Amino acid sequence: MASTDASREWDDAYGGPPPPWDIGRPQPALARLADTGALAGALLDAGCGTGEHTILAARHGARARGVDLSPRAIATARAKAAERGVEARFDVHDALSLETLGETFDTVIDSGLFHVFDDDDQARYVASVRSVLRVGGHFHLLCFSDDEPGDWGPRRISEQELHVAFATGWRFESLTRVGLSINPGRGTPSVVAWLADLERT
Repeated sequence: MASTDASREWDDAYGGPPPPWDIGRPQPALARLADTGALAGALLDAGCGTGEHTILAARHGARARGVDLSPRAIATARAKAAERGVEARFDVHDALSLETLGETFDTVIDSGLFHVFDDDDQARYVASVRSVLRVGGHFHLLCFSDDEPGDWGPRRISEQELHVAFATGWRFESLTRVGLSINPGRGTPSVVAWLADLERT
């Protein structure tokens, strides 16, 4: 499990105004995926924040579970689901140790988590996701692209870095540039991102 300091740091991010990634609605790229039926079966939302994508998947028929390191975010997600009459499960859990969930999933989604990790933790995270995703299951990953100018915000991820990170045990179904919506404050409503569809082999 993650350290108390890391948990507190993420919890603090939800203690004031919404952080840049918490836009109060699903990311358009993931909403389009949901409309195609891609967010289906037993689904895990890794680093679910306040639950918008878990709820989105549940509304499209998935048996959806969201996990996040922040107790405050999870409490908000549970309240949202109850208020909207959506059945979804939310748990405080470290995305670097998903194998301890004791569950296997058909689909995993990640909206803005992969890019917060350094090289070592990225490798741990990829292994963690693979440990809970069934063979043939799909991992839908949305992360900052190195095509986004400037240096504010999280780490920029290159196409090469993605191919290296998922070189073993994965197959790229698609990798496309999309917009990642953010809260106002940076002078732009969205940034350049990657949307990857990865099949576990």
